[in-house]
Amino acid sequence: MTRIFFTTDIHGSEVCFRKFLNAGKYYKAEVLILGGDITGKMMIPLIKGADGAYTARFMGSDETACTEDEILKLERRIRDSGFYPFRTTPEEVDYLHKNREQADSVLHRLMCEVIDRWLQLAEERLKPLGIRCFISPGNDDPFVIDASLSQSNWVCIPEGKVIQIDEDHEMISTGFANMTPWKCPRDIEEEQITRILDDMAKKVVHMPNCIFNCHCPPYGTLIDVAPKLDQNLRMIATIGGSEVVSVGSQAVRTAIEKYQPVLGLHGHVHESRGKDTIGRTVVINPGSEYGEGILRGVLLEVSKGKLINFSFTSG
Repeated sequence: MTRIFFTTDIHGSEVCFRKFLNAGKYYKAEVLILGGDITGKMMIPLIKGADGAYTARFMGSDETACTEDEILKLERRIRDSGFYPFRTTPEEVDYLHKNREQADSVLHRLMCEVIDRWLQLAEERLKPLGIRCFISPGNDDPFVIDASLSQSNWVCIPEGKVIQIDEDHEMISTGFANMTPWKCPRDIEEEQITRILDDMAKKVVHMPNCIFNCHCPPYGTLIDVAPKLDQNLRMIATIGGSEVVSVGSQAVRTAIEKYQPVLGLHGHVHESRGKDTIGRTVVINPGSEYGEGILRGVLLEVSKGKLINFSFTSG
């Protein structure tokens, strides 16, 4: 039997990534899988004033840090929330506001620096324990991080590959998703997702024992339900809540129906934590609460092509 810990959609949260690394030892898992959307969405400037203190607009309020210790504590809080602290000056902030391309370049550099540090930490923590680790980009992750992700000697980047995770189970992975209103870096058409999945499936030796690690959940399931948005990307309110709709991928669903792997691991829709079945395939989305520093995951036990047990985790 192999014990797997799966989580996804940490969106740059430092505290969630550290919890992910600790989950192997804590849950006695042999395999760790981080299923996509690993980078944060924005940087938070710490602007240096004339008195040497730094001020940042964070979580709706202005915060000032005077000493190096105070600055480091503020930066840690920013990282734990999934953002990138950036020490700068008023002049540089003004320049970046006027030059979007340069601002994106700075953000991407910060992302890659964090990825480099995370991979080094993963090797230091997991290699001595023999815990295998797989980290995939998701649809929200820019392609610029791929070079950094590929440099680790211990962490495996499984995108587009057939990976043997133990003696009995193979895994295919993709972080690409069907088109979203936000036009994320790895949003593509359903036909392209079909080709990606079919190309990997052809190389699988024993499909009934395979695991599909697809960031986007299958369409029309309990794990792809999200609030419906209007043309201004605002939730459509109803009595007692908001209107909901399936947002998953038809191509992912069709592939699962066609190939019937033992297990589907998904994310993408943070609010759709749960489990469903498509034929013999169990599909799972652990959800995400990265903004609160909570790591939502699922602990799975697989043996010879069967899902023996699973339990959702949160902490």
